[in-house]
This record gives sequence, structure tokens and C-alpha cells, in this order.
Amino acid sequence: MNNNDLDQLRSEIDEINHQMLELLNKRGEIVKKIGIAKIDKGVKRFDPVRERKMLDYIADQNEGPYSTSTLQHIFKEIFKCSLELQEEDDKKVLLVSRKRKSENTIVEVNGVKIGDGSPIIIAGPCAVESYEQVDSVAKVLKEQGVKIMRGGAFKPRTSPYDFQGLGEEGLKILKEVGQNHGLAIISEIVSPEHIEMSLDYVDIIQIGARNMQNFELLKAAGSVNKPILLKRGLAATIEEFIYAAEYIMSKGNHEIILCERGIRTYEKATRNTLDITAVPILKQETHLPVLVDVTHSTGRRDLLIPAAKAGLAIGADGIMAEVHPDPATALSDSTQQMNFEQYEQFMSELNSFMKR
Repeated sequence: MNNNDLDQLRSEIDEINHQMLELLNKRGEIVKKIGIAKIDKGVKRFDPVRERKMLDYIADQNEGPYSTSTLQHIFKEIFKCSLELQEEDDKKVLLVSRKRKSENTIVEVNGVKIGDGSPIIIAGPCAVESYEQVDSVAKVLKEQGVKIMRGGAFKPRTSPYDFQGLGEEGLKILKEVGQNHGLAIISEIVSPEHIEMSLDYVDIIQIGARNMQNFELLKAAGSVNKPILLKRGLAATIEEFIYAAEYIMSKGNHEIILCERGIRTYEKATRNTLDITAVPILKQETHLPVLVDVTHSTGRRDLLIPAAKAGLAIGADGIMAEVHPDPATALSDSTQQMNFEQYEQFMSELNSFMKR
């Protein structure tokens, strides 16, 4: 074989490489369309049955010189790259994605803008116990300039024997107290059947950590015209958290606030482990406001102020904390709620920190 023959063969290889490149790119475009169709139909990206059929087809059609195992290995890599293409496209089309909407979503409640760059404070008792209890907390919140009060009417508890909340009666108390003091109300709803009922009582519907992947509840929350505060699940990844928010937004409700409240790890020094870096990641990946719940993440009154400062310093749009007239007698989470004196110190520290 002379040099001319070698050059000719190399030229043929170059042409085949060009054709293969065009075919691979054409395949990639079709794969992306398939990915979008799967999203629309709610179908998982990876289909092992479909992949096995394609690999069997390759085995049936192979006539050499490559071995079947070699060709199947090559095509498995192509399939893997195809899934990555679909995953990348999936993230681009998410309604909550920063790639879909570059500007920040701002949720306005009671004249307070959440997500506009000015941090807010949301506070209140863990559970609604009585009118007098909630009213006394509301007075202190108003004195401190807080405009949104939290309070639990429905309490999903680890033990079935623990206080489960006052239910609708608790929501009625929250609404009356809120109206009397000019405070917006946020409270957790745990059942899809209670979403419609809650619209008469609350200004923000909270979906708690234990219900982050209660998909029927998420869809019900997405079907109403009311801001939703979604808390991260106890062991949820950031990706799972984002997809939970997508469930809500996909049903039409775009007023969503995310809340990092700590995740369960092997560490026992705190109630949960505050994943502080989740805040900037969520701010980069989504266009939604992000709050930090310092009470449930730490479970320790002595850590509330530094945890809140850390949350604000890293870019959180606000802080959630729990306040009770007499934490020692609280029907839930007695060890982590602040009394009024501690709360006033908490607010003083944070106000000074935010003015820097």
C-alpha cells in the first residue's frame, strides 16, 4: 500500500466521521424532543425496557467486524449522553428555574414584599393553644415591627399522642388576632381537603417538611390563588425540594416561597443540621424567595441569633422563628421557642445586623 492509498482511506474515514457526527447530533435533537414529551406525560427519563430492546436490536443486526459487546458498550455511552441531554433540558424547562425566569419572584403579603432584597422576619407560636396566647404574641410582634405571624393550627407530630393542634378553630383564632393587629397569617395545612377551607383564614399557606412530597397536597396548593411557603423535607435533596416547588407551580400558582429548615443527619448537637449553603444554591437555581427557619433547624434557643445572622449573611430573604408567652408550658416544641424577652433581644440583634 502506497501513501496515496493510505490518504484515500483516511479521507474515507474523515467522511464517515462527519456523517456519524451529523447523525449523532440529529439523534440528540430527537432525544431532546423525546425528553420534553416525557415531561409532559410525567414519564421517567430512563426506560430500561426501551434500552434493552435497542441493545438487543444491535446484537441481532451486528455483522462485524466489531464484537457485539463492543458495539453495545459504545451505544450504552450514547444512551447515557442522551439521558444527560434530557436532564439538562428538563432543568431548563422547569417553571421555577432561574433559566426560565431570570428576575426574582417577589411575593407581596400585607404590604410586605418577600424577595425584593429587603429581609423580613416571620414569627409566632409553634402551635395555636388559645386566643389569649396568640393575642399576646401578636402584640409583641407588632411592637417589633413584624407584619407576618406564623402559628400552627394543624400539627403533624411524630407521636400520635402529642398535641395535634386545634384545627379550624385554631385558624379562626389566627384570623381574628391577625385582623385585630394588622398582621398577615401563615399556617400549615396538612391535607388537600383543607386547602379550600384555609383560604378564608390565612394569607400564606405553609406546607411543612413532612409533607414536602405529599404530591396531592402540592397539586391542591398549586390550584389556588394564595401564596405558598414550602419547607424542605427532613432528608430531601435540593433537587427534590426544587421539584416539589415545581409541582405547585405547574398547577398555576407562581407565588411560592422556599424555606430551608434543616435536614436530618447523624449530628445530634442540634435538632437538625442547617444546610446554610442551600440558600445561595436555591437562589441561583430558582427565581423564588428563600427563607431560613432557625427554630426547627437548630432546636436550640442559644443558636437562634447566630443562625439567623448566618442566614441573612448568605442571602436569605427572611428568617422564621418561634415565640411563646411561656415556652415551658407550650404544648409543642417547648425547648426551642423564645419567650418575649428573648425575642426582643433576637430582634434587636438582627435589626443591628441588617443595618450594617
